[in-house]
Amino acid sequence: MKKQKLVLIGNGMAGVRTLEELLKLAPDTYDITVFGAEPYGNYNRILLSPVLAGEMSVPEIILNDLDWYRQNGITLHAGKQVKTIDRVRKLVVAEDGTATEYDRLLIATGSTPFIPPIPGSDLPGVLGYRDIADTEAMIEAAGLYKHAVVIGAGLLGLEAANGLMLRGMNVTIVHLGDWIMERQLDKTAADMLQASLEARGMKFLLSKNTETLQAGTNGRVAQVRLKDGIEVSADLVVVAAGIRPNYALAESAGLYCGSGRVRGIHVSDTLQTVTDPSVYAVGECVVHRGVAYGLVAPLFEQAKVCANHLARFGIGQYKGSVTSTKLKVTGIDVFSAGDFGSREDTEDILLFDKQGGRYKRIVLRQNRVIGAVLYGDTTDGSWLFQLLKDGQDVSEIRDQLLLGSSFGSSKLGDAGHTGENRAVAMSDTAEVS
Repeated sequence: MKKQKLVLIGNGMAGVRTLEELLKLAPDTYDITVFGAEPYGNYNRILLSPVLAGEMSVPEIILNDLDWYRQNGITLHAGKQVKTIDRVRKLVVAEDGTATEYDRLLIATGSTPFIPPIPGSDLPGVLGYRDIADTEAMIEAAGLYKHAVVIGAGLLGLEAANGLMLRGMNVTIVHLGDWIMERQLDKTAADMLQASLEARGMKFLLSKNTETLQAGTNGRVAQVRLKDGIEVSADLVVVAAGIRPNYALAESAGLYCGSGRVRGIHVSDTLQTVTDPSVYAVGECVVHRGVAYGLVAPLFEQAKVCANHLARFGIGQYKGSVTSTKLKVTGIDVFSAGDFGSREDTEDILLFDKQGGRYKRIVLRQNRVIGAVLYGDTTDGSWLFQLLKDGQDVSEIRDQLLLGSSFGSSKLGDAGHTGENRAVAMSDTAEVS
């Protein structure tokens, strides 16, 4: 039987994981062509932070080198950005004119950094933090200049600040929110993390809004002015204020990308676009049941289901993901999962050892775990995450929840142990972006 043609647009972690899963299931089904905007093989974006910090090199974060594509018979167009998708002719065309026909198309265009409309954001020395080129530009700047400002105190912003500090820069973080990493941590855990980072020399300006980025005499960014009048010297500004799905190419091809607040390529439970069943999409560019995911585990779950259907097995369904976040932020372990906001119908079980650097908060509703935040010791994160996913009644072990899985699992039976093992595979190690 003649092989069909599969084209992948996007050479990132989600798209290539889909190919890896497909090659396991049906290695001889397709002639595969990949278009990647960057001139590299597939690499681990999560590890850009250690590269910035000088702990790893670019070759060490490559997941699939160029030989891997050749060994698997995959045609890779590295450094070629796709300009148009012609769904009538089933044709993909790159900016340099390279054109490839497809029978099945997989879009995995990921996301781009969100750059707020701040006057001066187009100045030299103002960067997003997304790829190898951004990382190399930051390393170069750290060798030439002294003062950096990072806009955004999420995970990416903190990792950027830490890496620049390790390279000798004075770093100030400007954040619109009331505390750092507000998506992953409650205020208590965030305050503990901030105190630890300040002890290393990191400076924070919280609840602050950036008004303008101002140029120096050389035309490069030189100062960040905040709306309350504070001015901060900055030879380098790194914007880490969130990400936006890359859906413009898909939308220009007539694929439905929604409207309003949640934009992205809308897909079904089979990861087929709702507009065209011959076009699939996975990763940060996707909206599934109204949700866009930016963590590794959901994207890999999407990849597995998508590969199942591309292999013509037709039995996989992606129902959405319950997510947890297990991170090492500049060497400090943190974990969070579920809903950890305080409400009238919830109860908190707390351990707070400020001096010892340990904090555990487990949120219950009707004797079921609905959220958790761990700081310093995240050993029981996977166990708590599985209790949350299973919706298990924990009334028998309420008084032992803070003691961890070694105490609680014995009372809940074998399910507690097997659940912990399953959860390890499900939990995230970092955000993709």
